[in-house]
Amino acid sequence: MSDEELQPIKGMSDLGPPDIQLWQQLESSARDVLQLYGFQEVRTPIVEKAAVFVRSLGDGTDVVQKEMYTLTSRDGKDQYAIRPEGTAGVIRYVASLGQEAQGARFYYLGPMFRGERPQKGRRRQFHQLGAEAIGPSSPASDAEMIALHAHLLRNWGLKDFRISLNTRGLPEDRLAVQQGLSAALAPHAAQLCEECQRRLQANVLRVLDCKNEACKAIVASVPPVTAFMAPESRAYLDEVVRLLRLLELEVTVNPALVRGLDYYLHTVWEIAHPALGAQDAIAGGGRYRLTFGGREVEGVGFAIGLERAIMAVQHDVPAAPPARRQAAWIVSLGDRAFEENLRLLQTLRQHGVASGMDLGRRSMKAQMRAADRSLSAFVVVRGDSELDKGTFMLKDLGTGQQVEVELPELIERLRPRVVSL
Repeated sequence: MSDEELQPIKGMSDLGPPDIQLWQQLESSARDVLQLYGFQEVRTPIVEKAAVFVRSLGDGTDVVQKEMYTLTSRDGKDQYAIRPEGTAGVIRYVASLGQEAQGARFYYLGPMFRGERPQKGRRRQFHQLGAEAIGPSSPASDAEMIALHAHLLRNWGLKDFRISLNTRGLPEDRLAVQQGLSAALAPHAAQLCEECQRRLQANVLRVLDCKNEACKAIVASVPPVTAFMAPESRAYLDEVVRLLRLLELEVTVNPALVRGLDYYLHTVWEIAHPALGAQDAIAGGGRYRLTFGGREVEGVGFAIGLERAIMAVQHDVPAAPPARRQAAWIVSLGDRAFEENLRLLQTLRQHGVASGMDLGRRSMKAQMRAADRSLSAFVVVRGDSELDKGTFMLKDLGTGQQVEVELPELIERLRPRVVSL
């Protein structure tokens, strides 16, 4: 097999030690924070009917038009999609629950797939952590979700992130916003980039999201989308901002922030971090209203791109030395000790002590090298002398100190040092 055959598909990555340990730490921390806010995990299929995403995200979005991986059933009658984001599948699940889902709080964690050009922090297979709070429109609910979002990131050790928010208004505002924005941008159409000229006709709100500097300057010169909305929509945004400041969260209203998916209404927000350069968004969210099977579901939620969040964590949080992964490594001197140590290994594990040993009956030197690679906190050495006395030689690999102990004391000394993976 060639080296090329050993590599994953372009835009996808293997995750293994030692990097996976940081992923596990962030996931565990996130679960703890989400539990404080009353969220429960839900796991939806990676493959859904394509209509789940087309109906939710909008058939004019870049995700649906350019990036979504689709599959056709063998009989050619059905179209499926590999999920490009998590919200649509969760809301499809929520709709299946009926009235019992009102007030539900769910979070999800897993891989998503988009056929975009791989670049810094963006992969074709990427991972998202997301949360969805089901319930009717409420500025307080939106503010709470943004506060949860910030709490979670701070718990990861992030310090330099910035929160921007805006409003998409109500569905009744959409036509007025599109017409007003189109009229304001029309005199500048020739100066827009080629993609924005297309967006001007297909989905004018996407012009606001363009990263081209010339387009950004034009967008800054036209009225904000709130200028074309009803007073109620502007008041809703003002109340969200007021509540966030009450919660002592620093936020910035960004009139150009629209988020690229069609299911949003009222509050939308984005969190950026300077470690990612020009494409600095690590997370975003908003309020939405979706209909599945004739059932309307409203809620508010967010998603965090884990690959990008990890880049930010590595920027803000000093790298810690390798953690001791288990309490003890057992070293055997002779065949008799080897078999007794197999029994000891199982005894320690049944007492909750993470431990290991070399099963290849190798030399003591080779076993000690294995102990070092295992990142164990202690080594337990047994030979004929220890077996005859019914004792164990326990060596602390951190201090170099060693002591001879009996089994109850051995277990007691090792158990407090167990580290959860």
